[in-house]
Amino acid sequence: MTRVRSIELHGYADCIELENEQASVVLCPACGGRVLRYAWRGEDAIALDPAQAGYLWHPGAREIDPWGGRFDVGPEKTIAPHPDLWLGPWSKETGPGGVVGLRSAPDPATGLQVVRTFSLDSRSSHLRCEQTVTNLSGEPRSICHWGRTMTPGGGIVIVPFTPGSRFPRGYVQYHTTRTELLDFAPNDPSVRARDGFLEVVGPLEHPKLGFDSTAGWMAYLEPSGLLFVKRWPVFPDRAYAELAAITLSIWLYQDRFCELEPIGPAERLGPGASASLAEDWWLLPHPFPPRRDRLDLLAVAQRVAREAQ
Repeated sequence: MTRVRSIELHGYADCIELENEQASVVLCPACGGRVLRYAWRGEDAIALDPAQAGYLWHPGAREIDPWGGRFDVGPEKTIAPHPDLWLGPWSKETGPGGVVGLRSAPDPATGLQVVRTFSLDSRSSHLRCEQTVTNLSGEPRSICHWGRTMTPGGGIVIVPFTPGSRFPRGYVQYHTTRTELLDFAPNDPSVRARDGFLEVVGPLEHPKLGFDSTAGWMAYLEPSGLLFVKRWPVFPDRAYAELAAITLSIWLYQDRFCELEPIGPAERLGPGASASLAEDWWLLPHPFPPRRDRLDLLAVAQRVAREAQ
């Protein structure tokens, strides 16, 4: 059974916890409508910055890049800045069966309103996160889903390799200081192609990578021994709006954190139109190898196929 209650966490008094015997999820409506905790038997898979605890934003206030299980609306380089959506307060809505919704105010910068619904399985760590974006403006809007989950650093990223990838090495790398520059044939020593997967086993020369994987899942093995699995729908025949038409990106900054970023297809919304995309999350206990470059990738894939469907 999934229990829902109000708790205080990370300096916020009005958080919502979804909990079963195995897992817990804590949502923060006060700042950005994000996830503050996603834990398996008390072990949290989400990264938070203690210096940001209790931060509240209002127009004209100092802006931060809040840590946690964030969601956003893209494309990254063409959508208008939208601090009201990214940092502002969201209203909470509790539905039947332990489903919790967070609703943004209409955003003055983009003309969008966003609703996020979260449901935790009654017996496992399976969390479904669905984001619905509605165009409240009088003009068409071009948008896409953008997941942006901050996790602890020092882990191993696993992405199924795409046969026939458009990228010579299966991924692109964004330049650190000139993010308009994309290396379409990078050779970062921390990225390896092995056993049908791309794995990232250490800090990167430039921290952001993009992938055109069509598998619809990725995993991140955290040093704590939690395997964080994400699934989301991928549409090979549809257009993707990011600069390199990627379906997934990561931001692995040194060994401080790793951001997991599923990306949805391009959506052109007429006035009043909506689009939705759901991410499904799991936490699976999995041993961290003595060396990061010695992970059994096939064993990981077998666990994902068996336990994260």
